[in-house]
Amino acid sequence: MNKNKTIPVFFACDENFVKFTAVTINSLIANASKEFSYDIHILCTKISEDKKQKVINLAPENFKVYFDDVTNYLKSISYRLPIRDYYSKTTYYRLFISEMFPELDKALYLDSDMIVLGDISELYNHDIGENYVGACNEQAMVQTDVYGTYVEKCIGLDRNKYFNAGMLLINCAQFRKQKILDQFIRLLHEYSFVVTQDEDYLNFICKDKVFWIENSWNVETYGEIKYSETTAKIIHYLMVGKPWHFKDVPFAEIFWNYAKQTPFCEEINSVLENYTDEQRKNDYESVDRLAKLAESETNRPDNFLKRRMILEQKLKEEKAQEKTSAIPKSQDRLRILAKIAEYEKQGRFAEDVEDDPPSRQIQPGEVDYQQKKISSKIKSYFAFNAARKFLNKMLKTKQIIIKGIEGKENIELLNGGTIITCNHFNPLDSFAIQYVYDEIKKQKKHGKFFRIIKEGNYTSFPGFYGKLMRSCNTLPLSSNYKTMNEFLLAVKNLLSAGNYILIYPEQSLWWNYRKPKPLRKGAYTLAVKNNAAVLPVFITMQDSDIVDSDGFFVQEYTIHICKPIFPNPEISRNENIEFMMNENYSAWKKVYEDTYKIPLRYE
Repeated sequence: MNKNKTIPVFFACDENFVKFTAVTINSLIANASKEFSYDIHILCTKISEDKKQKVINLAPENFKVYFDDVTNYLKSISYRLPIRDYYSKTTYYRLFISEMFPELDKALYLDSDMIVLGDISELYNHDIGENYVGACNEQAMVQTDVYGTYVEKCIGLDRNKYFNAGMLLINCAQFRKQKILDQFIRLLHEYSFVVTQDEDYLNFICKDKVFWIENSWNVETYGEIKYSETTAKIIHYLMVGKPWHFKDVPFAEIFWNYAKQTPFCEEINSVLENYTDEQRKNDYESVDRLAKLAESETNRPDNFLKRRMILEQKLKEEKAQEKTSAIPKSQDRLRILAKIAEYEKQGRFAEDVEDDPPSRQIQPGEVDYQQKKISSKIKSYFAFNAARKFLNKMLKTKQIIIKGIEGKENIELLNGGTIITCNHFNPLDSFAIQYVYDEIKKQKKHGKFFRIIKEGNYTSFPGFYGKLMRSCNTLPLSSNYKTMNEFLLAVKNLLSAGNYILIYPEQSLWWNYRKPKPLRKGAYTLAVKNNAAVLPVFITMQDSDIVDSDGFFVQEYTIHICKPIFPNPEISRNENIEFMMNENYSAWKKVYEDTYKIPLRYE
């Protein structure tokens, strides 16, 4: 026996439930490695000496059983607890372990409605690192939508990252360091979770700090059970799956085999025999009530997540106010915003609010649209490298912030050359679309990325940006008829070769304008003419906590890739142009309304 390694295992129960704790302990003892010693701690208040002795007598030589009365500890913290019946809240006791036993760095907690079939030392010896707990998925949240939705919309957690707290490998050192008990008590004052109570609090506090243990270590008798009696390592009898209330439940025989080996078997059997059909009916009804309660909490206008969001927004605004008050807003930017508001009222959506650089006419043969020349390819290569370095620098310094990309799965629907459309709100927003192309490249493995730009941006844009405009696979429009023919031929050949072309169908650039503007037909005319798909991309924004040199918040971008739109062979060319344009606008409008939670309206 490894005398240097003692494994602490904790339970919490009262006088009525200690008989079930005894069955769990008996199963644990039967299957535990004899290479270790074990300290079994039962957190309780009042349990009769007779029952205590019966449990203690179950322990072999390498086990010690302790009944730890939490009465004095509860009194010491009672003034901090907002609940009056804390003595009966045995489920909360697991939160006291790290504070009551400061000598422990790690401890295992088990509910008393379990049968342990695996070697408990194997479970305890998981290295959970700096995580707060090791745990298994809560199957109710994974398998039942009403609970999964509750977790996501009331607590703000992924339903697949919510754990059942009946088996917890607790990092006591981290619990003390992170003051988990203090966090729990603060949350008790802030909000009363009524669906799974302390489990909700624990999951919220431990978000992103969970070491996920294989679910065989907490096989719940709920929904679809994916483990058999030979593969399950811990069976967890839940709700209407308890064999001392119901006869025909999964793994009932296993429970009774271990119960028969304890001095409590007759008492437990009496519970089953005296449990009435009316009580069983009420148990089933309580399951329905719990589901309705979860739905009600989800729909509460002041549920926990909504309160948190309001509080976080308020704190963010206060913090933002402090920052913006330190940097005066640029008068030029304020004039641009005023002009945008005026143009919106007047319906002048296709007009730019900022002056373009002075332009000249691009002459035929001036632009190597299809990069047939070696010199064009070399310039493009170096320009792309420079652009990538520039983008990386902008991201590192948070002058551009890409929060995420939604809808990557829609890329898989593409089957050839594609027109990419995007809302236009910043001279640098095409860098964000570079991320879309990177995702396309990962999935499709072919095709280059081209950008359609204005004539003046190609001929007259100054400095570094001007070099990029002229060399980074740009396709400038032209006021010269013959040059436009070269442009249209290039678009045709590039699309037929399976490339991707970005075009801004709104035509105008309005700085940080969040709404989708009415669209122009150009992009869809090119798509229909070349039988190409349109991939609508809409970028939404939210203020970061960083203020730029103009006194405005740097925007955090979320890139939304919508489903591609394909020409309809059943309708005419003009009908197709209208169809694709309207579908694009509808897709953008939906993203806007879903993201900002407001209907799209123009002033």
